[in-house]
Order: sequence, then C-alpha cells, then structure tokens
Amino acid sequence: MTGVRPVQRHRQPPVEAARTVARAAHRKARRRGHGWAPALLLVSPSLLAVGIFVYGFIGWNIRVSFASWRGLTPRYDFVGLRNYLALWHDERWLIDVHNIVIFTVVFVAGALALGFALAFLIERGVRGESFLRGVYLLPMALSFIATGIVWRWLLDNGGGTETTGLNGLLADVGLGFLRSDWHRSESGWAVAAVALPAGWALSGYVMALFLAGLRVVPDDIRPHLRPVLLSAVVILVHISLKTFDLLYALDQRNLKIETPSLYMWFTTFDGGFYSRGAAIATILLLGVALLTGPYIWYSVRKERA
Repeated sequence: MTGVRPVQRHRQPPVEAARTVARAAHRKARRRGHGWAPALLLVSPSLLAVGIFVYGFIGWNIRVSFASWRGLTPRYDFVGLRNYLALWHDERWLIDVHNIVIFTVVFVAGALALGFALAFLIERGVRGESFLRGVYLLPMALSFIATGIVWRWLLDNGGGTETTGLNGLLADVGLGFLRSDWHRSESGWAVAAVALPAGWALSGYVMALFLAGLRVVPDDIRPHLRPVLLSAVVILVHISLKTFDLLYALDQRNLKIETPSLYMWFTTFDGGFYSRGAAIATILLLGVALLTGPYIWYSVRKERA
C-alpha cells in the first residue's frame, strides 16, 4: 500500500501576511467610501444651501451688528459693542425685555398645564379619542398669522353694543363684570393676554408629548416624565423668544405687547437702523442658543451613558 503524502501548507511570512491584511482593509475602506459617497452627493445641495443661507447669513448678521449701518447705504465699519450697549440704555428695549419675560412665563405655564390636562383626560380612555386628538392638534396646524387675526376679534375691548368676542360672550352669560381690555389694558401685565392665543395654539402639541410619555411610562415611575417636561419647556421657551407673526397680526403698534422680535422688525425696516436690528437679532440668537445648547449636551451625554 502506497503511503499518501501529507499536503504541506506553506505559511506566509509575517511581512506578506501584514500586506494581505492591509490590502483587505484597503478594499473594505474603498467599498465603504463607495457607500457614503453617493449619499454625500445627494445631500450636498442641502448642506450647501444651509451653509450659505443659514450659517452664512448668521455670520453676516453678526458682522453688521458691530457696524454703524443706518440708512440704505451699507456701511461695514467696526464700532465694537456700541449697538449692544446702546440697547440697555433704550427705555423701549427695557420694556420689551420686561414684556418677553412675562409673555414667556405665562405662555409656557399655561401651555404646559393645559397640555398635560388634555393628555391626562385622553389617557383615561375617553370616547372619541381620535377625534379629540385631532381637534386639540388643529390649532397647531394654523399659522400664527391666522391665529392672530381670529384672536384679535376674540380679544376685542369694545363696549356697549359694540362688545364682541370673549367680552360679548361673558356679557351674554351674565358675567359681564369680568369684562377686560385684554392686551389693550393699561396694566404692565397686558402682554399676558397674548399668551392666551399662543398657549391655545401650542397646547395640542404639548398634549401629544405628554400623552406619548404617559402611555410609555408605567404608573409607578411617573417621575420619569421629567424628560418629556424638559423637552416641552425648552421647545416652548424658544418659541416664545422667536414669536413675531402672532404679535404683529394681533396688534402691531401696541407697545404694551411689543417684544424684542417686533422691536427688531421696526428698528430695521421702519427705522432703517440695520446695525441696531442686527444686534437685537444676535441677542435673540444667543438666548435661543443658551437655552437649547445645554439641553442638547444633556441629551447626548445621557444617550452615551
């Protein structure tokens, strides 16, 4: 019987083996490159547009805020913090800051309370839940311009036979003593009335957030709803800082409800003081960044933990 010779296996030298591994890794990297290159090409127009029309204009706005541009002729000199410091000596600006603080507090508290109440009632299993969800979310589908026009009539402060809106309704049900001038009152809290339409418009969105949390979180760990609450607060506060169209449609020339966003518009496009308007816009941007930045950092850190 002839013996079978064993097959001899030749081992690659260490250098050759390293080259083989390197070539395999290179081919794999090339395949990965071919995978993300089409995706990058697909989104590159959007990235370019965002880079120019968002971040590019933000940078240009900040540059203008350090200039003395006033009038139709652009001027890009450098005056340092003059425009920012001048704002804090402007009585109108101080009134606007006071108004935005009151508006934000009332708006956020009202939207949270109403949104949670609606979510709690729906979570109890009421009939017609789908219909009710749609009704509560409908105001959010309306633009703030349309909301402002409707609520301008509802908050009308006319008297006698000209009484309409909520005041007319109160008079019809025998509660005429509760009549109010709303946002046209002489009170320093007149801007709080504007929080009614704003809270009405966003309460459905808050309801959706809380309803999702209530249905995911078991009954014995309700404190874990705090992330939902934090998200709602951050979203509502940054919306309040940017609110412009609702106030403009409601009563654009009423200083009692003017906020920094309205002042920025009038300063820039009515007064032609572009540098001062750019400074106001930059302050609003910093306010939103200081609010959302820590929240994003907290969320990313929590996901990685």
